[in-house]
Amino acid sequence: MSKQINVALIGNPNTGKTSVFNALTGLNQQVGNYPGITVEKKEGICKLPRGVKAHIIDLPGTYSLNASSLDESVVIELLLNKNDKDFPDVAVVVSDVENLKRNLLLFTQIKDLEIPCLLVVNMADRMRRKGITLDIGYLEQQLETKIAVISTRKNEGIENLKQQISNYKELSVKPCLNASEIDTEYFNRLQKAFPNQLLYKLWLVITQDVNFGKTDRKDIDAIASFKTKSKGDLKRLQQKETIKRYQFINNVLKRGQTIDITQATDVRTKLDRILTHKIWGYVIFFFILLTIFQAIYDWSSVPMDWIDSSFASLSNWVKETFPGGGKVTDLIAEGIISGLGGIVIFIPQIAFLFLFISILEESGYMSRVVFLMDRIMRRFGLSGKSIVPLISGTACAIPAIMATRNIESWKERLITILVTPFTTCSARLPVYLIIISLVIPEGRILGLSYQALTLMLLYLIGFGAAVGSAWILNKVLKIKSKTFFVVEMPNYKVPLFKNVALTVLEKTKAFIFGAGKIILAISIVLWVLASYGPGEQFNNAENIITEQYAAQDLTEDELQQKIASHKLEHSFIGLTGRAIEPAIRPLGYDWKIGIAIVSSFAAREVFVGTLATIYSVGSDDEETIKNRMAGEVNPILGGPLFNFASGISLLLFYAFAMQCMSTLAIVKKETNSWKWPTYQFVIMTAIAYIVALLSFQFLK
Repeated sequence: MSKQINVALIGNPNTGKTSVFNALTGLNQQVGNYPGITVEKKEGICKLPRGVKAHIIDLPGTYSLNASSLDESVVIELLLNKNDKDFPDVAVVVSDVENLKRNLLLFTQIKDLEIPCLLVVNMADRMRRKGITLDIGYLEQQLETKIAVISTRKNEGIENLKQQISNYKELSVKPCLNASEIDTEYFNRLQKAFPNQLLYKLWLVITQDVNFGKTDRKDIDAIASFKTKSKGDLKRLQQKETIKRYQFINNVLKRGQTIDITQATDVRTKLDRILTHKIWGYVIFFFILLTIFQAIYDWSSVPMDWIDSSFASLSNWVKETFPGGGKVTDLIAEGIISGLGGIVIFIPQIAFLFLFISILEESGYMSRVVFLMDRIMRRFGLSGKSIVPLISGTACAIPAIMATRNIESWKERLITILVTPFTTCSARLPVYLIIISLVIPEGRILGLSYQALTLMLLYLIGFGAAVGSAWILNKVLKIKSKTFFVVEMPNYKVPLFKNVALTVLEKTKAFIFGAGKIILAISIVLWVLASYGPGEQFNNAENIITEQYAAQDLTEDELQQKIASHKLEHSFIGLTGRAIEPAIRPLGYDWKIGIAIVSSFAAREVFVGTLATIYSVGSDDEETIKNRMAGEVNPILGGPLFNFASGISLLLFYAFAMQCMSTLAIVKKETNSWKWPTYQFVIMTAIAYIVALLSFQFLK
């Protein structure tokens, strides 16, 4: 049995830590949350020389061990708790060759915890272009460590890094400098009070506002209550510590690093001047979004058509091949296959959406968007950091709400949590795409299709609703807070194909499997409710319809479709739909849409799967759900049920409604109260109903 060691990947944001993680683990990785906390936990397995396996944890990015957010406190808590099952045998600190001075602050702090520490200098391929040379031997001597110089972009130095990790026992645990010299008398008293504890660990516990949930509470409380200095004095000592560390780092880099400024290019400055311009910055961002939505339509049409025909053929094959037919065959063909097919068909659009978001993040452009949007956010009581969850919400509201943890102000964080579900997430995308294809005509203006423009308008409406709601909440919520906005501008870089591919695969897989469980369960329940019903109207449907249409010369297929339609109307699901129909009729919906809306409160994407299940009962196998919806007739007004008025009404309902139980659950967890998700659900649903009602009544 091979030995397994724990490896913690630690580093500042934007040092390429994720690239190193991907290079070491490849597809052997998984994403979850830390127990009892909604901070993302990425971990994977890497095979090292001599049969050793490394369990690698990619810790949240942090600038130092002076935590200011929950993400950063996760790093400190793990490094201070030797009893944690993930406590690292070796800490791998990832640095960026262009920001070595700043990155080394964190490195020297971790060294003081006497954990075997390996320094990785990433992005080595940029050294020549930036005129940077390093004296590795001298740096290793002064920093009391081994250094692995790598380039994840060119896949250089990775094998050497694995070798260095496997030799972690040879690494020195000696600190780089004596930080206690900032106040020798104070630190001597502290050491005497707790002689069995590591001095720098004592200092971190006293100065940090960290949860330490998994650490021995008695020890922590005793240390934290060591009162010999005021809070202001402790802050001043922290500043002295930082200055002392930078003095040491500056002295080391004077000889260990040489930068030839004449070789360094100023392309970044020129690009920033354009991309963060107070006018052109917004114009460029607008056109980037427009291009993304156009591509989602144009590029995904071929794979969508293939998926559509494949599921129709599979359903038909099951009916023809399975012996004896009957209810089980119908359940598989019409319940399971049709329900899943209504979601799988949208994998191409969702994958392309994640692809573009990943490229924007990898290239460094997303940080410019954060900086750019801060000018707008300030007017609505938010900071530029709020734009990260709002943009992330276009993928999924759940991780977006988790991303609010790096917002220090509770008021700004709460407002961001409450308004983020307004942004159009990928779960809304299937609903939008199928309704838009039904009610928005094909055609182009200036090369852009009407359908793509409609999709972008819905995204803008969602974003506008979020920002508008934030402005109202900022006026209504009486919470005092004040924060300063700071964002780092990473270097521009060509996105790594491996990173982008892994992100798209991971996010799309999570979406499909997460939604798939719900869709499969609901599809089966809906099929049962649609296939059975009480009373004579359902049980004798065949006789009733045969007698009713005896005078008409109907074909066998037409007769069977009439029988199926009659059964569906008098089934359990039909009766439920009829019961809620009076409430949704003013919006332009019939009972079938009502069933889909109710079921999609479990998850928005269930809407399409529900309609696929409902319409597949008694339907011709070659008809797609889109064609069935297009053929639906409004029983009261006549004409297509899905016309421009009802379609816009439905699009706007989904743009505003809070239809995701998982999001409500995560809001409860983040706010530690059911009060806020309850307000969120009631108010968003009321807004959705009113807007949908007004739009249908105006447009019809």
